[in-house]
Amino acid sequence: MTSLRTITLGTRGSALARCQTELVLGELQRLHPGRSFSLKVIATLGDRASEVPFERLEGEGVFVKELEAALLNKEVDLAVHSLKDLPTGSTPGLALAAFPQRGEVRDVLVCPRGHTLDNLPKGSRLGTSSPRRAIQLRACRPDLEVLPIRGNVDTRLRKVEEGQFDAIVLAAAGLERLGRRERITQYLPPEVCLPAVGQGALAVQARAGDAEVVALAASIDHPPTRLAVTAERAFLEALGGGCRIPIAALGQVKGDVPSTGSGLRLELEGLVAQEDGSRMLRARLTGEASRPEKLGRALADEMLAQGAAKLLRTKP
Repeated sequence: MTSLRTITLGTRGSALARCQTELVLGELQRLHPGRSFSLKVIATLGDRASEVPFERLEGEGVFVKELEAALLNKEVDLAVHSLKDLPTGSTPGLALAAFPQRGEVRDVLVCPRGHTLDNLPKGSRLGTSSPRRAIQLRACRPDLEVLPIRGNVDTRLRKVEEGQFDAIVLAAAGLERLGRRERITQYLPPEVCLPAVGQGALAVQARAGDAEVVALAASIDHPPTRLAVTAERAFLEALGGGCRIPIAALGQVKGDVPSTGSGLRLELEGLVAQEDGSRMLRARLTGEASRPEKLGRALADEMLAQGAAKLLRTKP
């Protein structure tokens, strides 16, 4: 009897990336107890330059390129990404084989003194790495000093504990997956801070021609997540944006979801902002869940008709 090959999962080296990859690994082991799996850590440009501001890092996909190269070179069989780090354009030879069930989509405030966004004292230093967050937070609290912060989750938590910032904003999913839920002071509703495209979701990537591994990964795909994030990514791609542009979106499937999404509805809300935060557009559409790309493009078209292209072109 021929033994089954060991499937190697590629991951970034951060605690959060390893934790997320181990979640995927656990699901694969649960569904395929006869298979052997291993992990391989791959260092990415984003990891090596963890203290460099995003705007100074060249190109898109700074957290994924090396993982994709490892896949193409057959060093690993699967790569696990935070979906919001993954560019919308497809990489030749690779396939997004699975989107596991999405985690919490919201952003959260971490404040050692227990202040919420509403009652942070005037002039408080609020740290975030994201232009999308910074613009929305300034719109709510223009009296706060919103400052850039880099580093992994633990580094950012240490910086706020040391008093370098009065509060920071992070993705809830990362803190929850790392077992840091007790550090969360406040969950920020999407009405206050609409999340990044793909926030809270993971993507499992494989070589397109490796049918065995693609099928294996597909066993952990979660149809509602796939439908929602496909719409979000279609919206982002139609606008021509990336992770450094202040664009936000959240897709939500309404009702129980069969594998095709047929007959169900998908709600998609999007936000586009000028880089200096002086103008923001926000819109929402609902369409057939079975056609998420169409809904994403339709919302982008609506917002472009409202002037989104001018906001995306304008520099502060």
